[in-house]
Amino acid sequence: MLYGICNLSIVPLRATTSDASEMISQVLFGETFEVLEREKEWSKIRLTFDNYEGFIDNKQYTKITEDFFSKLKNEKQYFSGEIIDFITNEKNELTTIPLGSNLPFYNNCKLQINTQTYLYEGSVLSEKKSKNEIAQTAFTYLNAPFLWGGKTPFGIDCSGFTQMVYKLCGYNLFRDAKEQATQGEVLSFIEESEAGDLAFFDNEEGEIIHVGIILKDYHIIHAHGKVRIDTLDHSGIFNADIQKHTHKLRIIKKMI
Repeated sequence: MLYGICNLSIVPLRATTSDASEMISQVLFGETFEVLEREKEWSKIRLTFDNYEGFIDNKQYTKITEDFFSKLKNEKQYFSGEIIDFITNEKNELTTIPLGSNLPFYNNCKLQINTQTYLYEGSVLSEKKSKNEIAQTAFTYLNAPFLWGGKTPFGIDCSGFTQMVYKLCGYNLFRDAKEQATQGEVLSFIEESEAGDLAFFDNEEGEIIHVGIILKDYHIIHAHGKVRIDTLDHSGIFNADIQKHTHKLRIIKKMI
């Protein structure tokens, strides 16, 4: 088995082996993965964090050994806590990194990829946060534009938003809304929910197509056009700007 790590800020994960293919997710700096298939220009990979699979350009990652991969997988995880920041290598070259980037083998402001050492002096997240901090973390992404497959404050989709917020708080969610809906404990009524729980929404065919984070006082923060706050009721999400419901409520889940 081959293994890799993202050594660039944000790399698209594609549905097929083409730059014109749909971006189904993103690989952030420091994220590791198994290389399932490697061709001349593209590799099919499986991300360590959520087992998500897709194709990545061979020029946009670096190979790592199985030993490096295994050691890092068992190490304590550290993530960058700034909206945008940078790391510097030994030649003092800058690489920008977005919120939620992994910091491999982080220690004393230094991190390591193979033999390359980097310096990072920004804020670092490494501990599990309490449930009441999930909503506060979600506000970090407020007004981020919607981007299909996105995972950063510069473009993010609904399930990327919930996954990244939970990641920054020390918890793992799957990548897609319909997969996230299989996690956690079902709540019967909105009244039972707490800030930080997830609400899922379906289409006319009954397929889960949207997810958001419940806030206090019957509100929800979610990515729809942008990361925004709307009202949540038993029917779904009510958008006060256009005075109508935009999403039909299917299920509420308590994740922690």
